[in-house]
Amino acid sequence: MKSQYRYLTMAAVLIICASLGTYAQGDASKSASANSAAAATAGSSAPLDMARAAFNAQGGEKFRGLKNMVLSGSVDLYPPNSTNSAPGKFVLATSGARLRMEVDARPAIYFKQISDGHNTYSSLPNVQFPPPDRFGLPVLVKFDQAGYAVTAIPDNNKLHGFKITDPDGNATDFYVDATNHVVRYLYQYGGYNFGVENSKFKEIEGVLVPFKFTQRIEMPQGAAFADFSVKDVKLNQQLGDDVFTIPN
Repeated sequence: MKSQYRYLTMAAVLIICASLGTYAQGDASKSASANSAAAATAGSSAPLDMARAAFNAQGGEKFRGLKNMVLSGSVDLYPPNSTNSAPGKFVLATSGARLRMEVDARPAIYFKQISDGHNTYSSLPNVQFPPPDRFGLPVLVKFDQAGYAVTAIPDNNKLHGFKITDPDGNATDFYVDATNHVVRYLYQYGGYNFGVENSKFKEIEGVLVPFKFTQRIEMPQGAAFADFSVKDVKLNQQLGDDVFTIPN
C-alpha cells in the first residue's frame, strides 16, 4: 500500500504538468491573420489550415480573448499498473501563465500547485513544472503568431494531426476529429510523455470546454491516469488577488 501511495504521489506530480494545457489566455495578443474568413476542414492537407479550423472550433476570438477560467469537479487518480483509483475533487483556475490547482483525494493524497506567472509553488516537495502557457491549448491560440511553427504529423486512426512548436522548441501534437474539435494532444516534458483525451464537450459563452477528459502519463513503472469530470465552469470572473499568490 505504501508503494502504491508513493507511485500515486509521483503520478499526481506529473498530472499537474499535464493539467497545464488549459484554456485561459490572459493578455494573449491578436494576430493579423486572426480575422481570416477561410476556415478549412480537418481533412485539409495544409497543417496551418487545420490549426486555424481547430482554433475556430474552440471559439475563435472568444477562445483567444478568455481572461480566465475556473473548472471544478471530480477526479479519479490511477497509479501505474493499477485498476484501483483514488477518488477526489479538483479545482483548476487559469489565467494566461498563472495557474492554481488543488486536488483533494484524501486519505491518499492532497496537493496544491500555484504559478503567479513568474514563480511556481507546490505543496509537494521538490516539484517543478513548466509555465502553464507552454503546452496544450494555450499554444493553439498562438498558432498564427510570429515564431510559432505549424507542421504536419501523421494521422492517428480517424484523427487528423498537426504539430505546433513555439520559439523555444516546445512542441504539442494536436489531433482533431471531423468537426475540428481537439480530442487529443500530446507533448513531452522532463523526459516524460503526456497525453490528454477529451471525450465530452460543452459550449460555454461561445467557447468549447471539455467536461470529461483523461490525462495519461507514461512512467518507467507504467502509465498513470487521471479521469476528470467537470461539474462547474466559470469564465472571465473577477478573481481575488490571492488566487495566484504564492504562500510565503
